[in-house]
Amino acid sequence: MNILRALALPLITTALAAPSRLPAQDLQVRPTKAQTGGHNTADSAVAALQNDIPALMKEAEIPGLSIALVRDGKTYWSQSFGERDVATKAPVMEDTVFNVGSLSKPVFAYGVLKLVDQGKLGLDVPLTKYLLKPYVEGDDRLQQITARFVLSHRTGFPNWRGNDPLKIYFTPGERFSYSGEGMVYLQKVVEQITGKPLNDYMQEAVFAPLGMTSSSYVWRKDFDQNSAIGHDAEGNPAELFKPTEAVSAASLETTTRDYAKFMEAVLAGTGLKQATLGAMETPQIAVDPECTNCTDRAPKGLSKNLFWGLGWGIQQTPQGKSLWHWGDNGVFKAYVVVMPDARSGVVMFTNSENGLSIARTVIEDAVGGKQPAFAWLKYDNYDSPAMRFVRAVRKEGVSSALKEFSASLMDGEIPENTLNQEGYSLMGRKQIADAILIFRKNVELHPASANVYDSLGEACMNDGQTDLAIQNYEKSLELNPQNTNAVAMLKKLRGH
Repeated sequence: MNILRALALPLITTALAAPSRLPAQDLQVRPTKAQTGGHNTADSAVAALQNDIPALMKEAEIPGLSIALVRDGKTYWSQSFGERDVATKAPVMEDTVFNVGSLSKPVFAYGVLKLVDQGKLGLDVPLTKYLLKPYVEGDDRLQQITARFVLSHRTGFPNWRGNDPLKIYFTPGERFSYSGEGMVYLQKVVEQITGKPLNDYMQEAVFAPLGMTSSSYVWRKDFDQNSAIGHDAEGNPAELFKPTEAVSAASLETTTRDYAKFMEAVLAGTGLKQATLGAMETPQIAVDPECTNCTDRAPKGLSKNLFWGLGWGIQQTPQGKSLWHWGDNGVFKAYVVVMPDARSGVVMFTNSENGLSIARTVIEDAVGGKQPAFAWLKYDNYDSPAMRFVRAVRKEGVSSALKEFSASLMDGEIPENTLNQEGYSLMGRKQIADAILIFRKNVELHPASANVYDSLGEACMNDGQTDLAIQNYEKSLELNPQNTNAVAMLKKLRGH
């Protein structure tokens, strides 16, 4: 099964130069010129970013990037690099609008907390009090879900339901499992309370007061002239999705300039009572260190340094506490870090499927210190064996790449998910035979994974190999009896 499908929505400027490429090790562990209290000074951070970003973008094949730094509670520096659309060669500008995926959630949370401060919404009041029509049929646990549980991802909902009916998978409140569906549920409550569509409320309560003039959860006509176009991992432009309905979890269109204004408001506590701001920045639940979406099992243990507050991830590091979030809508990737004690932060947007492969280095240049969230998210770094394998597949072919990287495949340096995603990319390009080779290798390497058999089953089905498709879906279902996709595909293949 292609897990990324669940993430899709019902989905001063300088051009990117071509500098001589820095050695990979220099890009990865580049020393800062000066540090104060463990954080890069503003000048050293700007110098590092201006030096490194163009080379990183070239290495990772990222067309465009926009970034802003906040220091002492104010936007200190912003810059744009590269092209917003490789087809037209139009450059990324200060006012270029990006889809920021899940960076929508912290902004939505801020709007929700303003309703809390106004006494219109109780953080710990069951949301069924506000939305009387049952949101989930036949499950009394719905009455336990509160705004606090939604904003800290403790609803028991999946991230996205797909084509399945929405279900509660565990008792609300008992553990963390990242959920866009929870945010959409809370969005319905906000719309009920305010009597307005979400974007109208956010415009009135958040965007206008903070001066976020280029931000919207639905498409605006003026975005047609200055929007970034998303690009796949090979740099090909994707069709631009223009949301006509607000999705609190993922549809925000904005600029780094606007998002930096939001960061300034968070650092200053603008528009929120002190106690409410404190609750937002206080860990509500520790995450499962092994996964982000964990509806199918309880954690074996809890993270010691990664938590969730109200709308934000929270890291505890030697440099202090930081708020963070990532955004992933496929061909758009984004990342933000806010450091309350240092009154600083950074936000970066990219128009590439590869965007988060350079985030670790960019964030280190920008704010210094350790960022444990990257290890938890498990995105491949631009110079990792996994990313080099993917590039080899596209340049040298599947058979050659599998042979060249056989040792890295065997020792796990190239993870299951990388192979799975590349298999689906090949299927998307109608290279079914190559996709089957990738999925077969994944089955060989991960015979206990239900997902790899599901993916191989889909590839065999698309290739007309019905018997093999059935065999693989049956194996997937044996390993995971809860795999509803396998059940549906088996019915289809058997003609039921």
